[in-house]
Amino acid sequence: MTSKEKKPQAPEETPEALEPEVLEPEVLDPEEDAPAEEEKKLSPMEELQEQLKKKDAELIEQKGDFLRKKADLENFRKRLVKDKADAVQFANERLLKELVQIDDNMNRALNTPNTSLETLKEGVEMIQNQFNTFLKNQKVEPVEAMGKPFDPSLHEVMTQQESAEHDENTVIQEYSKGFTLNGRILRPAKVVISKKPDEETPTAKEENIEGEK
Repeated sequence: MTSKEKKPQAPEETPEALEPEVLEPEVLDPEEDAPAEEEKKLSPMEELQEQLKKKDAELIEQKGDFLRKKADLENFRKRLVKDKADAVQFANERLLKELVQIDDNMNRALNTPNTSLETLKEGVEMIQNQFNTFLKNQKVEPVEAMGKPFDPSLHEVMTQQESAEHDENTVIQEYSKGFTLNGRILRPAKVVISKKPDEETPTAKEENIEGEK
């Protein structure tokens, strides 16, 4: 072979022809990871301390809820006390307004100039009717007493009076009228009741006859 003859050259390798390099995953030694896990694990004392911290936080939260509810309950109690006091203080407000109107009419009747006795009487009767209407609206009813048998739950005896015209213990006179409120006695009627006349003894009758002689 002469020097002029050329040796065949090997084909050049292109980047596509190169096979990709495969990296094998690094295998960790479990003995090397063990110390890290041991560092994260808490001791029994530390676990107990952590539990105590959680319980303390829960107690603080519960105490706050308890104090808030206690404050709400105290405010509610104060409102009830105030509402009750207002109800007692102003319970008769509506009644007094009606009574004030009756008083106005009474003052007008008394202060009217050049009023005759008959006119004044008519005015008083009108005011009395107005007052009776007021009582009726408040469920106040008069107690019937005249001519009725004595009832200790409705009548209060002021005195007894002999009467041959009435049965014994009959109301024959009324000093003041009684009233009921919703069926319950508000004020008993003050009355006089009858009793049988005393019978004259035979000795008394003879004395009367001898006196006439």
